Amino acid sequence: MYHYDFKPRGVCSRAIHIDLDDAGNTVEGVTFDGGCNGNLKAIGLLIEGKSVDEVVEVLAGNTCGPRKTSCADQLTIGLRAAQESLRAASNAGADA
Repeated sequence: MYHYDFKPRGVCSRAIHIDLDDAGNTVEGVTFDGGCNGNLKAIGLLIEGKSVDEVVEVLAGNTCGPRKTSCADQLTIGLRAAQESLRAASNAGADA
């Protein structure tokens, strides 16, 4: 499992904690610090076991009120950042 902490921007949530499978393709768990507790816990439960691509396809671009983003949209950015971080770590290990 690969763990990644993402700091979202423009939303109430202060942090998104992301766990991906070792390949970086499947969401194993997501928790949020701050934000709408019940809704964000539900998002974490609903996406567990789903592919990152599937989650991004459904949630990217979702907005919250007058904001141009939302916790769900920021999650998709965090998921892609986690994948990039995992790839970079894997490449660094391969170069050693």
